[in-house]
Amino acid sequence: MYNSFLNEATNKNNIKWINAISREAPLYSRNNDIRSEFERDFTRIIHSNAYRRLKHKTQVFYSPQNDHICTRIEHVNHVESISYTIANYLGLNKELTKAIAVAHDLGHSPFGHKGEKILNEICKKDLNSSFWHERNGLYFVDSVELLEDNEGYKQNLDLTYAVRDGIISHCGEIDENIIVPRDEFIDLNEYKYPNQFAPYTWEGCIVKISDKISYIGRDIEDAMTIGILDDHLDKLYNLLGYRSGTINNTVIINNLIYDLCQNSSPEKGLCFSNNSLELMNKIKEFNYKYIYSSNILRASNEYFDIVITTIYRTLKESYDFQNTFKNLTKLKRFYPILINGFIDWFNNFSKDGNRKNLKNKILFDITKPEDFFLSIITYISGMTDKFAIDTYNEIIGF
Repeated sequence: MYNSFLNEATNKNNIKWINAISREAPLYSRNNDIRSEFERDFTRIIHSNAYRRLKHKTQVFYSPQNDHICTRIEHVNHVESISYTIANYLGLNKELTKAIAVAHDLGHSPFGHKGEKILNEICKKDLNSSFWHERNGLYFVDSVELLEDNEGYKQNLDLTYAVRDGIISHCGEIDENIIVPRDEFIDLNEYKYPNQFAPYTWEGCIVKISDKISYIGRDIEDAMTIGILDDHLDKLYNLLGYRSGTINNTVIINNLIYDLCQNSSPEKGLCFSNNSLELMNKIKEFNYKYIYSSNILRASNEYFDIVITTIYRTLKESYDFQNTFKNLTKLKRFYPILINGFIDWFNNFSKDGNRKNLKNKILFDITKPEDFFLSIITYISGMTDKFAIDTYNEIIGF
């Protein structure tokens, strides 16, 4: 109900406040800054390169010729809007939901979840670890993304704990109805798999559930635009209880938001009515059967596999401990875009790079093969769809 969570908001009156606004390192300060802690996080995120690249990353469908197909940045904006609406009605901290929402998918690879699966297979094979976008998102905001400070030095983003927690805790692939925040202030590096822990704040819980509300209807809308549901529309109309031709994603979103707000309370948690939960699960089942598993996506998915593995293999084969950069330099003649870009990027995170204008964390030691392999995976994960394809074409076009 309206303002029913007002006493649970993440603010100075909340017992979790000091932990929520804590940072790994103090931010540089300005004498004329009027923003709150979470507002500063929000602007740092939207000024980051990882955020800018979301506009050219696949959500579900790789469709660069169609301007009306949802990309990753549009999905992020939907989640921000939905979570803002819910937080505003329930009385929670809207600044915090905005910051978590715009950052929650920064760790996504090119080509959506298919790209994520490909990088996960590489990680398992070469690093004996897993790749999942929630953890990669935390890694990016903690260690990879850089912004210039007042003096022109590049530094890590150093976001608040509440925002960092919301990123790694946002997994929307959930079926449970009731979501409540955890009490424990944990080291976020303790995460070993998606959805292992509940978010630390109610605002993080809202973004988590808004993620699901956002994609569940929009994926249907895009699938209808492309035409892959033409043979299954009657099933969809019957499922939603709509008459033919009246499916409207905004109506689906509004109904789910209203239902959530009317059924949630601090005592019960964030939850839907049984009818809405059943409908959401049926829609999700429909989407997996007729959209995400569609044979029409098979060819593009196979192509994405070739693109990512070719880029990875090309860089990996250059590895020879301290001789690696000599090997890479020899490849510049053939692959200037790939090699120059990768070397410049790697040097930002290496103790052997030019540290003149850098104050960020050192991540990679060239003498350790696992560091080099991780650097390639991280570099690829930050690519847009187009840049990955252009890089692949450069490799095969010689």
